[in-house]
Order: sequence, then structure tokens, then C-alpha cells
Amino acid sequence: MRTPCFSVLLLFLWGFQPLGSAAQKIFSAEHESRADVKVFVVDYESRADLLVFKEEYESRAAGNEGLWHFVEYESRADKKIFFVDYESRADLKVFFVAYESRAGWQNKSMQHWLY
Repeated sequence: MRTPCFSVLLLFLWGFQPLGSAAQKIFSAEHESRADVKVFVVDYESRADLLVFKEEYESRAAGNEGLWHFVEYESRADKKIFFVDYESRADLKVFFVAYESRAGWQNKSMQHWLY
């Protein structure tokens, strides 16, 4: 028989589970209507809400710090994005960086899009 404290502890831990791995496994949707977030890729780092580094390995893409691993199947993704052609149609503006250490939020008020 489980103790009430054990059950409360499990509920507490499960409640924080999504925050640790949210939004880092990304699926690029073919249709805007299938996406959770509309993304525009800007030409300059200074114009981006988020600096993104493409992780080669899924296990390295954790947290909500701009380390993205693109998955092949929609069912494996934490978030589905659609790349729009116009900045005005985007929910989030990103710039892809060459180094993992450069990834991160420049506009933290936009973080909610990837939770």
C-alpha cells in the first residue's frame, strides 16, 4: 500500500516534468494549420527573439534555451512549427547560429510560444 506522501510526491514531480523538456524536439509542418507556432527566420541576429542552434542529437535538445533537434515524425515532436515567408505573419522570429554557446532567448517575453 502506498503512503499518501508518496502519491503527493509523484504528483509534484510529474507536474514539473514538461518544463524540463518542452519545445526542443521540433517538427517542421508542411501546412500552417498544422503548426503550433509560426516562425520567421530573420537575416540579422539582433532582430531575433530566439537564437537557435540545430542539435544533431535528440538527447542534447532539452530545456527551452534554443537548442533544437528537428524530428522526422510529427508524433515525436514537442512543438510543430511552420516557417512563414513574411515577418508580420510570425509568432516568433529566430536566427540560426553556428555555435551552441550562442543559442538563447533575446526576447524572453516570447518564451511562452515554446512551452
